Amino acid sequence: MSVDQEKSKKESIFNVEVDKIKPNPCQPRRDIPDVGLKELANSITEFGVLQPLIVAKVEKPTARGQQVEYELIAGERRWRAAKMAGLPHVPVIVKHSSADEKLEIALVENIQREDLNPIEAALAFNQLYEEFGLTHKAIAEKIGKKRTTVSNTMRLLSLPKVMQNAIASGQISEGHGRAILVAMPSARMPLFRTIIKNGLSVSETERRASKIAPVNRPKGRKVSNPFFRKIENDLSDVLGCRVSIFQRGKIGRMNVEFANEKELDKLAKHLLKF
Repeated sequence: MSVDQEKSKKESIFNVEVDKIKPNPCQPRRDIPDVGLKELANSITEFGVLQPLIVAKVEKPTARGQQVEYELIAGERRWRAAKMAGLPHVPVIVKHSSADEKLEIALVENIQREDLNPIEAALAFNQLYEEFGLTHKAIAEKIGKKRTTVSNTMRLLSLPKVMQNAIASGQISEGHGRAILVAMPSARMPLFRTIIKNGLSVSETERRASKIAPVNRPKGRKVSNPFFRKIENDLSDVLGCRVSIFQRGKIGRMNVEFANEKELDKLAKHLLKF
């Protein structure tokens, strides 16, 4: 059998009983709104499931032999909506993948196809970064986004949980979170409380954060040399931290930012390898 034939066999679409499909424990999306599911269920009732779910076949031994189930890799919203619509079967593509491959596919597929909130996206990016060793650039290429988008989203995980929860629930925006990170760590919680109390806009938050930013930044101007820009981007990608290069006369300085001890520890481990 040729490679193309083998791939075609693996990518065949089957109809599987809805009740035989189990949710994916690695699903990065934590909150699936009922309103969105009802709308999708109405559409499925009228048109059916137009895009197959991605599943993995799981065989479990029983007293009567093998019991076959299917674990979702991608498409949990469609599966839930199909159950809500009362469909007995759904179309699936069975992936023959290792556990690691299934997890990576699940993360990438869900990031691409589901409307994750910024914190869910950051957690999914971070899982790809820590468990699979993917750089920020590699993650960005897999999901069709800019590297800076991936890096900036992941930095939200440096915020305290109360702020992450506020972003996840929509109480404040991702833009507010990025602005808060500009402020010195000791000033972030008071700034957050002010945002909540006074309903500050993102631009106003950025203005206030810049006034309480760390004062010990390197002196000099940021260089515009394309070579230095590439070094900044490459190091930011590898280290997972924002890197800036400054130059004052003939003296150059490199600034590597970290938000907390956890980020510093991760940064130190990267640097100590060399």
